[in-house]
Amino acid sequence: MTQIVMARLYEIMVVLYAIGIVCYFIDFFFKQVKVRRVAFWFVSVVWILQTSFFLLNILVTKRFPILSLSEGIYFYAWLLVTISIILHCIVRVDLPVFFINALGFIFVTIHLFAPNQVRNPLVESLESEMLFIHISFAILSYAAFTLSFVFSLLYLILYNILKKKKFPKMWSRLPSLHQMGQWMTYSIVVGIPIIFISLLLGLEWAYLKLEGLSILDTKIIGSFVIMVIYLIVLVLHRSGKLTGLNFAWAQIYTFLLVVINFFLGSKLSNFHIWY
Repeated sequence: MTQIVMARLYEIMVVLYAIGIVCYFIDFFFKQVKVRRVAFWFVSVVWILQTSFFLLNILVTKRFPILSLSEGIYFYAWLLVTISIILHCIVRVDLPVFFINALGFIFVTIHLFAPNQVRNPLVESLESEMLFIHISFAILSYAAFTLSFVFSLLYLILYNILKKKKFPKMWSRLPSLHQMGQWMTYSIVVGIPIIFISLLLGLEWAYLKLEGLSILDTKIIGSFVIMVIYLIVLVLHRSGKLTGLNFAWAQIYTFLLVVINFFLGSKLSNFHIWY
């Protein structure tokens, strides 16, 4: 019973950590103090859970748990989270905290899939739960990119309406161009870190569970390319090099790649047959 509770808490910790990284990513682009505080509290809860697991392991093994690869990875992940919290509270730097937590999340998930840990039904069950989280985050990223596509289309429609100076009743309740542009940006700012987390969990699970996995798999490459394109679009937009109509069209074209990758990429993939 205790092991089951610990497994569920570990799942919760991974999800909370993922949400915290998403919030830090949003704060990095928009400098939202409230979002940064939310991210900090999520990461703080993760640290509390990590520390609890660490201390419990010390009590069970009656030694400092760093003698195996799995234990060393966990201790390293705990140190990264601790350092990020210290930097947030004392130095108050944003970008280093985001990257440190991104690395911390990578090693937290690597610890879960570490090949030398004792294999038992509970670990196998937890790995299946991580696969579920991978799929859930992938779908959430698709939803975020779909929202950016819808807002981009509405942006183009509203722009043409304003240009022609004709306001049909069916479009009279559209928000302003400024609001539409903000919603386009918010959508991809949320979608990018979510698809990154999904890719990370999926790759780790596939590497552990599937024999002969190739990173040249069509779906893997397509998802990675989409993430990079959206990130480039976002960076260009924030730097002022991609605005207005060009920003909207860029998101529309990129979403078409998302649709192609979802259907065609899944058919050509060697292991995404369940999509």
